[in-house]
Amino acid sequence: QVQLVESGGGLVQPGGSLRLSCAASAFVFREYAITWYRQPPGKQRELVASISRGGTTNYADSVKGRFTISRDNAKNTVYLQMNSLKPEDTAIYLCNVHTVARDYWGKGTLVTVSS
Repeated sequence: QVQLVESGGGLVQPGGSLRLSCAASAFVFREYAITWYRQPPGKQRELVASISRGGTTNYADSVKGRFTISRDNAKNTVYLQMNSLKPEDTAIYLCNVHTVARDYWGKGTLVTVSS
């Protein structure tokens, strides 16, 4: 069974930092790349960052240099370290695994960047 559970969201001031976590079932973690998406209020979902099984990373231009994705193999967890946060980073952040059969999503965690 595929399970993705996000945590770590909250309210932060502009310029602040947050670290999001995505806990995945062991099979998923071993076999698939994991991607963070976000959905700002009233806007479409967009890719934020992804990490492959081997640790290769990819970032949206809007977060390059500010966000870092990483994985802890011992904990079956992927992290998204978010620094220098801006109001436009406000969104629900969701974890995704893409397989041939279907996409799997977590329920998301809300990040609000506001003073």
